[in-house]
Amino acid sequence: MEQILEREAVEALVEWYRKSHRDLPWRRTKDPYRIWISEIMLQQTRVEAVKPYYARFLEAFPTVEALAEAEEQRLMKLWEGLGYYSRARNLQRAAKTIVERYGGNLPADEKLLRGLCGIGDYTAGAIASIAFGLPAPAVDGNVLRVLSRITGSYEDISLLETKKRWAEALRAVIPEDAGSFTQALIELGATVCVPNGEAKCNQCPLASRCVARRKGLVDSLPVKASKKPRRVERLTVLILQDGQRTVLHQRPPKGLLAGLFELPNLRGHLETEAVWNAVREMGAEPIRVERVEDAKHIFTHVEWHMIGYRVRIGVDFDGLRRDEATLLVDNPSLRAEYPIPSAFSAYVKYLN
Repeated sequence: MEQILEREAVEALVEWYRKSHRDLPWRRTKDPYRIWISEIMLQQTRVEAVKPYYARFLEAFPTVEALAEAEEQRLMKLWEGLGYYSRARNLQRAAKTIVERYGGNLPADEKLLRGLCGIGDYTAGAIASIAFGLPAPAVDGNVLRVLSRITGSYEDISLLETKKRWAEALRAVIPEDAGSFTQALIELGATVCVPNGEAKCNQCPLASRCVARRKGLVDSLPVKASKKPRRVERLTVLILQDGQRTVLHQRPPKGLLAGLFELPNLRGHLETEAVWNAVREMGAEPIRVERVEDAKHIFTHVEWHMIGYRVRIGVDFDGLRRDEATLLVDNPSLRAEYPIPSAFSAYVKYLN
């Protein structure tokens, strides 16, 4: 692949970033730990959504050692609502490795970073360049979009080989200020060469060099293969309460939302009579069944289409007859201590 950016273009991009970048909390530090946390949180998550989580997380776990030693339920509670919960578990696994193998300091080596749990090519490159100033490429969706448009490339950016080619092409042009260069490409894709809506070409420092702009291809690039349609699952969510307590169920240790606490739910959309029967099968005596709102939650590969029922149950329910993962929790403790996925956010307001 020919050189994608000449030296003047690289300099213009870095200068634009220094003058125009957003003031974000993780850009005010060179601490590799804090930069790592931000990069993991920002995966498939909006910047504005990450900001409060980033602050709370670092207040609770200010060091790698603190994260490594964290109690899992507290860790997951702090991650509650951020989604993709495996990220939090992978952070802790990597933290333990960093403590055991590297004395609590992230290694200043792209390859070693890539060997840590939850750190792939992009994240390793981002940490290596931003935190340590190493000439490591970081290629995410924003960067792929920018490069595709600048060069007029019709390569499918969903292909791993495409990402690898772009990464090696970038590696050849990374300047001395590697961190600013990495962040400049990401910032350009996030704020100017945007994925949704019209690109702001009049604000782009590379507009005069952009093939897509010159040829009228901005709306056609990048090329990305269509995803397979998501599988739809229909669920009936049960808010089971005896007045002061609510029934929770802990999900299996592997799979979607592994190990998190959820509101009990059943396959399919059940009518009221079926709900009465299902609750009795759990070992509780329903006193009142009230239909509440429908909800939908979208995961990467599956959609949950949910209907909900709020069920008042008798106070003699022990919470253990269904299986050992079913708990009857005091409502104040539930909100403070138990991590409930955002998939159930439409029903959390009833937990009082």
